[in-house]
Amino acid sequence: MSVAAYCIFCYRQIGTSGPATKTHLPWNDIRKIAKVTGSLILGGFVFITYEVLSLKKLLQIDTQAIHQEKLKSYVYVRTTSLNPSDYQGITYQARKEIHKAVRKILETEAKIFRRPFNEQFSTFDGEDHECALWLLLKRSQSEDKEVRLQAVQDLANNSHWHDYQYGTVAQTCDQRTAIGLARSKDIDLRFFLRPPPLPKIKSDYPIEDELRLLLVSLPQTGLDPCVQYFTSLALRESSQTLAAQRGGLWCFGGNGLPYCETLSKIPSETVELFCLQALVQHSKVSSHCDKIEAKGGLQLLQRIYQQRKDSAKIQRNIIRIIGNMALDERLHSSIVRAGWVSVLAEVMKSPHIIQSSHASRALANLDRDTVKEKYPDGVYVLHPQYRSSQPIRADILFVHGLLGAAFKTWRQQDIDRHLDKKASEGEEDYSQCWPKTWLASDCPALRIISVEYDTHLSDWKAKCPVEAHRKSIAYRSNELLDKLRAAGIGDRPLVWVSHSMGGLLVKKMLVDASKNPEMDKIVNNTRGIVFYSVPHHGSQLAEYSINARYLLFPSVEVKELSKDSPALKELNDDFLSFAKDKKFSVLSFAETLPTHIGSMIKLHVVPLESAKLGIGDLIPVDVNHLNICKPKKKDAFLYQRTLKFIQDVLAQELGD
Repeated sequence: MSVAAYCIFCYRQIGTSGPATKTHLPWNDIRKIAKVTGSLILGGFVFITYEVLSLKKLLQIDTQAIHQEKLKSYVYVRTTSLNPSDYQGITYQARKEIHKAVRKILETEAKIFRRPFNEQFSTFDGEDHECALWLLLKRSQSEDKEVRLQAVQDLANNSHWHDYQYGTVAQTCDQRTAIGLARSKDIDLRFFLRPPPLPKIKSDYPIEDELRLLLVSLPQTGLDPCVQYFTSLALRESSQTLAAQRGGLWCFGGNGLPYCETLSKIPSETVELFCLQALVQHSKVSSHCDKIEAKGGLQLLQRIYQQRKDSAKIQRNIIRIIGNMALDERLHSSIVRAGWVSVLAEVMKSPHIIQSSHASRALANLDRDTVKEKYPDGVYVLHPQYRSSQPIRADILFVHGLLGAAFKTWRQQDIDRHLDKKASEGEEDYSQCWPKTWLASDCPALRIISVEYDTHLSDWKAKCPVEAHRKSIAYRSNELLDKLRAAGIGDRPLVWVSHSMGGLLVKKMLVDASKNPEMDKIVNNTRGIVFYSVPHHGSQLAEYSINARYLLFPSVEVKELSKDSPALKELNDDFLSFAKDKKFSVLSFAETLPTHIGSMIKLHVVPLESAKLGIGDLIPVDVNHLNICKPKKKDAFLYQRTLKFIQDVLAQELGD
């Protein structure tokens, strides 16, 4: 209409700008012009309106569909409000424009003064919580270690996000961030991608066959005798099962004595355990780890792990293998790609201390951002198992004895419900490992480590019967010292806690370390030693075993405990000579009750006179040999006296 008015105005101007003699245009002509112009304007207006409406319809987005897509964990979708009015307000538009303007000003300022641009003003133009997510992801990949660690901690602290946001982090974060999140306490498992799907295998192709092929592909010559023993045992048992499953007869050991399938069949779980035990030994050899990875061993172990969720022993052996392979940093990417980080993060939440400690060791070996030490096979960190801002002031090292283990030796004393009804009422507070629960809470600034090695009363039950010298105290001392130095033992003030034969091993390690300049730190940083019923002068168990040798076939470690043994006397003299010079603080506990060994033997394993070292305090306790290191409860004398000793010798490091 404005165009029509303009045309009429122009005609009037023309009409008035002529000579004095006025010539008027006929009204018919004006009406014709108006009709043509009006039609054009009206048609154009209708056409433009139609195009705008069509375009709007084409560009209209179904926000409910977006909402549904956001629920899918595998799709990245920026969060959007489902209320369209949120994007039409003056406040929203003003904030958006101010954000852009401020960012341009700061960018210009940074260029002029040649300063780094503040990352808080990201190019991502989204909502505040979305900006925070992407900013944290960007910071988690920063070259600055402090910025990187803080970003991972901030990510781990988010517990209010939607599924798609956790999925975004899982798909976007790098390997280092994923490992850091897995080592964060109370982490949400939605931060981790599930293990990748594995290729299907033939239904008639048993999993133990794959394990057997993997073992066969590993080097078989020039091996450690124990590795050879476990490998041959696994291959023999798996071959037996294979022959039985295929309905054939098997000649045991090649001696021509066939037996029927019904007599030869072994449960597949048992065969898998044999093979996994062999793989544990191979995984201690760095070059063999490369072969395991190259042959698809990580994926095969993942398949077995997922299929054997009902077998804690199988899963524990698998995680042990992963922990050994993680000692080699070159394999970290392969381990992460095979989906092991999410598995380990889940196992860390297990209520079973043995399972969670194996996972903790594997993740600590993967975490090169905050852990400088490496934890070889048999060395377990009980505390701290997660990343922590709490500085570590000192180390406590637990060494078990005969028939002991890194965890079960240090459990709370078992409760007899019939004899102690009050104690059984508090059974929910039972500690599977008091150093991890009680000591860690009383002394959070300590790093608490427990070591494990195989011991046996009789060679009948030896796991590796070849090379008996491996079981000697001297051999184990050298082997453990190397592992402990790799774990950083000696870099901080140190207190040893030992039970039974473990105390002899501690003395031997300290004597050997005092003669080796490379191990000198371990001796110089030792502040104190706790001995629980340590047979410094021999044990009656050894005497009984030797007298009944045709029944028990005593092992090397038992023979070394003979009463008044020259080797024990020499070890004790060597230890005392430099322990007095170093002024070690020593606390010894002695048992006063006999111990039941089996159903027929009742024996006072370490008499009071044998538990007497010659230095430090000796405290007799009315318990047997097995319970001397297992306090009944947290306020029991055994634990409280041990705690006081640790706090006294480390008073300078622990402060108040």
